[in-house]
Amino acid sequence: MNKQELVEMVAKECEMSKANGEKAVNAVLNGIKTGVKKNKEVRLIGFGSFTIKARKARKGRNPQTGATINIKASKAIKFTPGQDFKNIVNK
Repeated sequence: MNKQELVEMVAKECEMSKANGEKAVNAVLNGIKTGVKKNKEVRLIGFGSFTIKARKARKGRNPQTGATINIKASKAIKFTPGQDFKNIVNK
């Protein structure tokens, strides 16, 4: 499913126009982005949690040349699915 299909599904489920469905989807996504950036975690009970995970600096290899390279420390977004979500997927 892509974003447009999600917008159509939300619009149909909530009996609203596609434009309002898109606003709703964008509002939720922006809320998650803002929450993760500000609070470092967004927890949606039954769905899952979005958190920031720190990655340490490390050594890596250039796959084309095989040369060792330094990879800088960075932050990554981690999603951990909730139990209800896991149960739906595993049925």
